[in-house]
Amino acid sequence: MAQHLEIELKFDADADFVVPDLSGLAAAGPPQTHELEAVYYDTDDLRLAARKVTLRRRTGGTDAGWHLKLPAGPDAKREHRAPLQDDLPAELAALVTAYARGAELKPVATLTTRRTTRDLSAARGEGLAELADDLVTGTVAGGQEPESWREIEVELVSGEPGLLADVGEKLLKAGARRASSSSKLGRLLAPAITKAPAWTGHRAGDAVMRHLAVQIAEVLGNDPKVRLEEYDAVHKMRVAVRRLRSVLASARPLLDRDQTDPLQPELRWLAGVLGEVRDAEVLHERFGGRLAALPVAPEAEPGWLAELKETERAGYDTVREALSGERYFALLNSLDHLLAAPPLTPRAGRPAAKELPRLLRRAWRGVRRAHSAIAAAETPEAADEARHETRKKAKRARYTADATREVLGADAKTVSKAAKSLQEVLGRFQDGVLAQEFLLARRPAATTPADAFLLGALYGLERAEAETARTESDTAWSTAQSTVLPLLA
Repeated sequence: MAQHLEIELKFDADADFVVPDLSGLAAAGPPQTHELEAVYYDTDDLRLAARKVTLRRRTGGTDAGWHLKLPAGPDAKREHRAPLQDDLPAELAALVTAYARGAELKPVATLTTRRTTRDLSAARGEGLAELADDLVTGTVAGGQEPESWREIEVELVSGEPGLLADVGEKLLKAGARRASSSSKLGRLLAPAITKAPAWTGHRAGDAVMRHLAVQIAEVLGNDPKVRLEEYDAVHKMRVAVRRLRSVLASARPLLDRDQTDPLQPELRWLAGVLGEVRDAEVLHERFGGRLAALPVAPEAEPGWLAELKETERAGYDTVREALSGERYFALLNSLDHLLAAPPLTPRAGRPAAKELPRLLRRAWRGVRRAHSAIAAAETPEAADEARHETRKKAKRARYTADATREVLGADAKTVSKAAKSLQEVLGRFQDGVLAQEFLLARRPAATTPADAFLLGALYGLERAEAETARTESDTAWSTAQSTVLPLLA
């Protein structure tokens, strides 16, 4: 399945619009005209379109086939392609599972386009961008009269993003307008697409809901990448889940707990599913790097390290199964409902600038309580458990600060930075402890002196790093306290 990052600008144009001379920016090649037809697939309630996802079967032109476009940032989409065939390719259907959630994907609209393209090239002939002048007719399945319009697209090929801006400026000066929708399908179906609330106000609830909406979008946006096993996608999706958990917990005074607390075990479950792959991925990278740095590195990868990679691969099968199940779909539906009908309390209606500092103070009190248990611990094991709990509370405080940064600005940023520093040093300690436990468990499988030496050498490194981190954590705590307390007083 081919992939392509599409970076483009779209403009609406009247029938008499004349494409301006672009010779000062690039050399425009001769026009080429294509007749295109695209049948778009979605659920009955247009779940894909609501998230700016498009799935189509296109005929005509130079790229006939099945195309799936997923948002990839401002003016960018990640396009996945499959060869032309009658039925929807299973590999593309799998990538929209989180959006469709078991609902049937069926034709919802057809767009026919008379496209005239011009290559925009550098002086040496290198293709920089493509300008497409489209005459479009769109028809909604089983519905209204066809709608027609003209649209100009400029897509980067190998040029710099600044070229898009420069070409766009010329088009605007010539009378074009920035497109009313990011896609042709979005324009055609706009009246029927469910739109999420914008929460543009200055209330505390508005600020929290804006942040939650971003994290939910992160979960959905990383879902297809996880299914494709893209590097770091599991980590990013898991972080978004953890941010949701943290902010839902920190913002309890603003949200009806009877409705939001049931989300916590489901989010914890999802983070755990993703964690199985992530833990194996991290350990494999960690030990691989340690072995490579030894004075005498092993000639071949140890069997136990190769097993970690196999555990990671097998974990992806488990993850894909979980992400295709009813429990996951129910969680996503609950998150959608949270956005559509947020269960805000009366306190959520107060000004964000006055209410959000209280959430931040509350989160930091949780860090202080957890840290106080370290000195009160009666055993080393209990102290280590308290350090782990302090790390989790520091992470919650960091995520809470990030959620309030839009309103509280520099103060929230400072709290986030202090909490992150504490979290990271305690994380180094925790990672070292877990790594030692892993290596000890592999000791019985060491059948040769070389295997035993490697395990012992790695264990020594992990123990030394964990002890260093434990010592540094006291300084990190003092620094965090002296930084945060004046801001939250």
